[in-house]
Amino acid sequence: MLALRPNCEACDRDLPPDSPDARICTFECTFCADCVETRLGGACPNCGGNFAARPIRPAAMLAKYPASTARVFKPR
Repeated sequence: MLALRPNCEACDRDLPPDSPDARICTFECTFCADCVETRLGGACPNCGGNFAARPIRPAAMLAKYPASTARVFKPR
């Protein structure tokens, strides 16, 4: 199950579970759309993979399976 990390790893911007701006790679590295497009060139700096929009978990499932609160911040 996706962790739904709460922030962008590059700029520390908040990315709530329902954010349409969250992007993830296959390892769930999480970045905002702005950093993916302007700073990262579409490639994950951790694994080299590409990004996809992070799915939005329905509210009923979010209550049962909450998003992660652990922030990952790796400014470059």
